[in-house]
Amino acid sequence: MAKPLVVTIPHSLGKQEALRRLKSGMPRVLGGIPVMKVEEQAWTDDRLSFKVSALGQAASGTVDVGDDNVRLEVMLPLLLQKFAQLVQRGMSEGTQRLLEKK
Repeated sequence: MAKPLVVTIPHSLGKQEALRRLKSGMPRVLGGIPVMKVEEQAWTDDRLSFKVSALGQAASGTVDVGDDNVRLEVMLPLLLQKFAQLVQRGMSEGTQRLLEKK
């Protein structure tokens, strides 16, 4: 069984500001990962649940916004695990850009 790909990104924005930025910017982050297409995304309180597809395979994940960090978790099917590093880098870099102090 595949293990989830987990990335934790610290921030100093506070939960509400981080949530505001992520709600407006996560579609760009998810859509900007090469080979992946966003199929669904929905916010419930401070959690984004999403489904993406690539190469005919489906993956799902969550983004949990905390007071001082954001936790990204994606379950990749075996075929897509070869792209795990690309997915991790794309999600990490895109999310960090959204959370940078401005």
